Order: sequence, then C-alpha cells, then structure tokens
Amino acid sequence: MISFKVENLNSMNASLRTFAEFLREREVAEEDIFASRLVSSELISNCIIHSGETAVFKGEILDGKISITVLSSGAEKVNLHPVLPDVLSESGRGMYIVKSVCLGEIEREDGGLRVYIKLH
Repeated sequence: MISFKVENLNSMNASLRTFAEFLREREVAEEDIFASRLVSSELISNCIIHSGETAVFKGEILDGKISITVLSSGAEKVNLHPVLPDVLSESGRGMYIVKSVCLGEIEREDGGLRVYIKLH
C-alpha cells in the first residue's frame, strides 16, 4: 500500500507520480495507471476544492483491482450520483468521470470515498 497527504493542488502531481511508480513496480498496465491517475486526480481535487481540507490518499492492489481511497473531513459533500453537466461547463464533470472509469464501483468510506479500477 502507498499513502500520502496532499495539502494543495500544486503538490498533487508529484504525489500522483509516486503512485504511478508504485503501480509500475507491480507491473500494472499503463492504461490502468492512466485511469488510476485520472480518478485519483479528480477525487483529490474534489476534496481540496469542495472541503478546503487536506486530502489523505491510500492506494493498493486488492483482488485484481486497484483500490483508491481519498479521505477528507468534507468529502461527504461529494455527489455520488452526478448528472452529466453541460458540454460547455467549466466544472462538474469530476464525479461523472470517476464513475465512468470505475464502472460505478464507488463506496463511501468514513470521511471520504473508495473506488476500484479493474486491472487488465
């Protein structure tokens, strides 16, 4: 398992590179690494932007899936059933993207969300 805290969006990319390397060391396919970074980026951004809190990230491989958990005291504000926003919208697509990539496997975790990405 890998875990880290992200205090602001400027430090998020460096942290997600560490997660990508963790996955590469376990011979995860690049398409799964891309999907994991995309989902992680959306979840971390939502926590920081909408709750104003530090995001706590945990990533691991469990039962043929990548498990991604992002915790924040304000994460309960995240809508798990988003409606597709207008195509010209500047925001609001994050959870739609997460849900699409994770094939609907989104769970509430105490203080946050956990998602799973199936390995190819």
